This record gives sequence, structure tokens and C-alpha cells, in this order.
Amino acid sequence: MSKRSTIDSLRTLVNLRSKDVDRLQADLSGKTSVRDRYRANLERLAGLCADSGASGALPLALSINCANYKQVVLQMADSHKNDLSLHEADMAVTQQALNQAWRKREVLGQVLEQKQNSVAVEKQRQERKQQDELGVQAWYRGKQA
Repeated sequence: MSKRSTIDSLRTLVNLRSKDVDRLQADLSGKTSVRDRYRANLERLAGLCADSGASGALPLALSINCANYKQVVLQMADSHKNDLSLHEADMAVTQQALNQAWRKREVLGQVLEQKQNSVAVEKQRQERKQQDELGVQAWYRGKQA
């Protein structure tokens, strides 16, 4: 494999890794907004439960109704808390995948940079050699004249 094709392949791999990093960042951003919605919903549910008032101060039928309402709201809040904890665990997995993808992209970027530098050094070496050969030819022709 020539150096040019190696560099082109590495450049393609770096671009693919960058796209993977971008995709994971977008995915994590979406999951962050879902987590924020879960938290806002939990706050609203806690507010609904607190705003319903004391159920013991009401007549019996209303007291039972209020207690049932609070129980349902608390069950919903528990369900949301469970969903939130599962979602946060999923976010942690996505964050780890993002970190790993970012590291892979950085490593490939460094390898690409090293290969580009080595090709540039080789090209400069060849240009200096060619210039030296031209200088020797000019000097030799000048001596013969």
C-alpha cells in the first residue's frame, strides 16, 4: 500500500470516527433532554401531591378520594423515578461509548498526522536531493566550460 493511499485510508477512518462521535454526542444530547423532562415531571408530581392538601381535614368521602389521588400520584412518581434511574444508566453507557469513540478518533488523528509528517519529510528530502543533483550538474558543466 502506498503512502498516499495509506494517508487517504487514515483520513477516511478519521472522518468516520468523527461522524460516530457526532452521532453519539447528538444521542447523548437527546437523552439529556429526556432526563430533564423526567426531572421536571417528578417535580410537578411532587407539587401535585403537596398541593392536594391534608386529606384528614376533609369529610370522609372526600378524604378517601384525596388519599387515593395522592396514592396514585406517588405511584406515578415512583414509576418515573425507576424510569429515570434506568434512563440515567443508559446515559452512562452512551457517555462511555462516546468517550471510547472520541479516544479512537484522537488516536487515528495522531497516526494520520504522523504519516502526513513522514510523507512531508520524505518529500523534502527528495526535493533537497534533486536540488543537490542539479547543483552538482551545474558545477560540473561550469568546470568543463
